[in-house]
Amino acid sequence: MEAAGGAAPAPGRARPGQPQPQGPAQPQPKSRELFRSQRKESEGSVDCPNLEFEYGDADGHGAELAELYSYTEEPELSTNRRCFEEDFHAQAQGRRWLELDGAQHKAYVMRLLDALEVVNRDKRLKVARAVLYLAQGVFGDCDNDGDVLHWSRHNSFLLYRLGTFTAFLELLNMEIDNSQACSSALRKPAISLADSTELRVLLSVMYLMVENIRVEQEEDPPEWKTYRETFRMELSFPVHTDEPFALLLFTMVTKFCSGHAPHFPMKKVLLLLWKVLLFTLGGFEALQAMKVRRREELGLPPLPEDSIQVMRSMRAASPPTYSIELVEQQQQQKRGHRSRRPLVKQDSLDIYNERDPFKNDEAGVDEEENDDVDSGIEGELDLMERDAIIPAVPAQRPPIERVSFPKGLPWAPKVRQKDIEHFLEASRNKFIGFTLGQDTETLIGLPRPIHESVKTLKQHKYVSISDVQIKNEEELEKCPMSLGEEDVQETPCEVLYRAMLYNLPQYMIALLKILLAAAPTSKAKTDSINILADVLPEEMPITVLQSMKLGIDVNRHKEIIVKSISASLLLLLKHFKLNHIYQFEYVSQHLVFANCIPLILKFFNQNIMSYITAKNSISVLDYPHRTVYDLPELTAESLEAGDNNQFCWRNLFSCINLLRILNKLTKWKHSRTMMLVVFKSAPILKRALKVKQAMMQLYVLKLLKIQTKYLGRQWRKSNMKTMSAIYQKVRHRMNDDWAYGNDIDARPWDFQAEECTLRANIEAFNSRRYDSPQDSEFAPVDNCLQSVLGQRLELPEDFHYSYELWLEREVFSQPIRWEELLQYQ
Repeated sequence: MEAAGGAAPAPGRARPGQPQPQGPAQPQPKSRELFRSQRKESEGSVDCPNLEFEYGDADGHGAELAELYSYTEEPELSTNRRCFEEDFHAQAQGRRWLELDGAQHKAYVMRLLDALEVVNRDKRLKVARAVLYLAQGVFGDCDNDGDVLHWSRHNSFLLYRLGTFTAFLELLNMEIDNSQACSSALRKPAISLADSTELRVLLSVMYLMVENIRVEQEEDPPEWKTYRETFRMELSFPVHTDEPFALLLFTMVTKFCSGHAPHFPMKKVLLLLWKVLLFTLGGFEALQAMKVRRREELGLPPLPEDSIQVMRSMRAASPPTYSIELVEQQQQQKRGHRSRRPLVKQDSLDIYNERDPFKNDEAGVDEEENDDVDSGIEGELDLMERDAIIPAVPAQRPPIERVSFPKGLPWAPKVRQKDIEHFLEASRNKFIGFTLGQDTETLIGLPRPIHESVKTLKQHKYVSISDVQIKNEEELEKCPMSLGEEDVQETPCEVLYRAMLYNLPQYMIALLKILLAAAPTSKAKTDSINILADVLPEEMPITVLQSMKLGIDVNRHKEIIVKSISASLLLLLKHFKLNHIYQFEYVSQHLVFANCIPLILKFFNQNIMSYITAKNSISVLDYPHRTVYDLPELTAESLEAGDNNQFCWRNLFSCINLLRILNKLTKWKHSRTMMLVVFKSAPILKRALKVKQAMMQLYVLKLLKIQTKYLGRQWRKSNMKTMSAIYQKVRHRMNDDWAYGNDIDARPWDFQAEECTLRANIEAFNSRRYDSPQDSEFAPVDNCLQSVLGQRLELPEDFHYSYELWLEREVFSQPIRWEELLQYQ
């Protein structure tokens, strides 16, 4: 089946980002060959190959460690080594770290931790750098990348076991509260790496420890697994402080965005925040396991399929090759099918029907033309229509499609209780003239086909954990006394939400501010925050090569920030939704209020293929390669050529995360779906379909599906390939009339009332579960005279001196109204 955004393979591919010709006018037949050749040359991104990308919690271990460092921090690697060797050689003369045994390693680290207690700031920094060198894997003694990563993990477990993380947490708190450093940074016209040296060293050590301990490997000794669980518990629950560690990082983010601490190294803070959330809350596979376990506890039927496995088995949609189209057209000619003229020029309509402010010069190739063959009509037909005309066509398909696509649809259909109620309400109104409310069992008076329909709907009925939580919340609101207090399980997610609750709007706004500043489509503004404080050197480049290197470093820096924020937001949304639906709705609503939806659409309003294939990295400068191999001579040509990777993992990861966030925010919310329509998201999302990666296409198609009923008949008519791809890849809701727009949900709604009702439910939930109970109107009242008079009340000291005056004013001077007293008897 064809998918939107595809084109026939071009013989010569142009580099993404190359200037592209514009032309809204449809080409004449005589000039079509010229137009098609120009289009293929200008749009190399359309002929994108299938991307061999496997979505996961994070990239490879080495890649995640490499992204911690900017290329401008490269000289500091040798500084860390020098600080370590000066101290180490004084203690173990003539010996290497790798030659010492475990007891000697432990003794030396304990000596370093004692040296951290000094008052002198410079001495403390030298010791911290020596600890950082240990966490970096003592690369001076290693011969290859694998040895560096091995010793980095080994030393990280050693450092954690001896209490290094707690010591560095205290130092981090000192640096955050360092008002002198903040005021110094505020006075400077330009902030550079030198302003955040101490913070970067501390955050680097903590990040390396978190990332190395978080990653599990088969050869890990048993005690490491114990340390990993203990570390996870320490980060999840407040042990040494009154708040979880992630909250301290959120506080750093808000302080940076408020302008009080512009020197904070945001990239390192955000990377550490993401990895702490990933470590404490759990990744996507752990989340799936928790979801299965929670459904069992609630007595719900198991999930119809494992969504992670289904998405991994899906293939990206791509148009059929020209040779197959030609064979099909010849078969049609032999069979003499010359009718179906209303379908002529479907693809041409799809190309030229949309003209909107968001559309750029890529829009001319949203759907492929099939007018190479003179036969005309059949060459323009959609693949789905051709299948209907020629039953024998599947024999002409490549065998890979028969293998990769199972028979039937990839997802089991789902039906909500609400859908069954709506169906029965409409059926009863039509056949018997009245309704029975929420009764879905009584089918008296309805025709036999309706009975069969209801039976089929109930077979595919899906009750989510959120439905159960909403129902329980309604019961707790109705009967607070009889049901008593709710038994809330103390999970890491619950602890984090309770700690974030009162400042959560500020945290979301701060993250979105940084995401906006890091987006490639954002223009520099004077009032925007400076996210480059931890990448710009003290001395700006003076040669072309230095400028190119810094330009690559800045772009890479922004990409890493987008990656960490998108992953953090997605983790928060998914875990809060599993923990309690109203926690998820609270975060979602504040993201929507902070303009998250138009921000993500703005992010995708670019040449997305150029972003995904961007080569903003210099592999020879990446950690740990740079630490063990001699640096070859860098030239402008080598920097421009970049690496040989087919795509940039972090950028594709970020795009999928942002699409998933957008899906989370808009699912089942008509008001937010209308925001997608109002912001003209359809052409932006259709251009993202050019990326031939199954998971990314799935989430784009989901976003297009929820708004098709609002886009009108003409849009659906001229985007039939997109509609076909939605039908093929997205889960079906049995009575969701998404393809025709006749659904009741397509009618005008009071969207403001919808959000207000949701907000009232969220506030009631937060108030009931997290507010102090002493102000509750349901607190018990003591009506016994003896016990009330017998209570000892704490009276202020001055009351004893004014007691007689109080008696005169409040008791003796007030007349007793006996008739009113008798009325209340």
